[in-house]
Amino acid sequence: MGLLFKFLSVWPLGLLHAVGWCLGWLAFGLSGSYRAQFRQNAGQAGLALPQSKNSLNGAVGAAGQLLAELPRLWFGKPVPIEWDGTQHIEAALALGKGIVFLTPHLGCFEVTAQAYAQRFGVARPGQAAKPMTVLYRPPRKTWLTDLVSHARTRPGLQTAPTTLAGVKQLIRALKAGECVGLLPDQVPPLGQGVWAPFFGKNAYTMTLATRLAQQTGATTLIAWGERLPAARGYVVHVNVQAPAPTRVPARESPASLAEATTRMNLAMQQLIAACPQQYLWGYARYKPPRAEP
Repeated sequence: MGLLFKFLSVWPLGLLHAVGWCLGWLAFGLSGSYRAQFRQNAGQAGLALPQSKNSLNGAVGAAGQLLAELPRLWFGKPVPIEWDGTQHIEAALALGKGIVFLTPHLGCFEVTAQAYAQRFGVARPGQAAKPMTVLYRPPRKTWLTDLVSHARTRPGLQTAPTTLAGVKQLIRALKAGECVGLLPDQVPPLGQGVWAPFFGKNAYTMTLATRLAQQTGATTLIAWGERLPAARGYVVHVNVQAPAPTRVPARESPASLAEATTRMNLAMQQLIAACPQQYLWGYARYKPPRAEP
């Protein structure tokens, strides 16, 4: 599989996106369960999938593009990246207390961490290195774990597993004034979240982002990577205007955590509503949390 990824990594981004678009529609057409979940999640958000100007047809192909572009992002030459909102990062780093980046399953979330690492994660003249540590759930297959770990670890970018040791790694990074990246719409294990509304339906939502900000005083920013048409690259948007998780007392109460996660979900909703054609609607957002072994 590693050889296949390296072979695909030299393909033009446009060709990968074209193949991914076809794969997205192929999966949508062949898998009834995936298609039903896609439609159900989009319908919950008040959207539909008709053959119309405002349809979500683009999101079907975009889901395939998300997978097809990985070989290029992991092993290929750098892709064109533009920025929107770097001043928010610079202001937060100047405070010296770290940043918690929240990036939903919107656009190319893989490129956001890479873009940050390239621009802020390594030392430059007049700029100290402020690496990013990204929380990720290790794949169940050993060969895939090695592939993903090798591909994502690079100068200015580190990974932390979704374990107690990984959380401690995130806390150490923030206390050192560095950054961490989380997928706030990823369903956490049982006991690590609360039920909070997401597009009007309760979804099990992580409380880790709130706890990290509370324990370290870190700034919370929202970032996502917009996939530009015609393979022109990506734009990394950094946003602080949407509601962010609230600070909670040292001893968090269930009510305060529920309020914080509700506000975080609202921020994600506003972001997704602005570009629904690049959201991963097929993700099982409303599934019950799994129990840790």
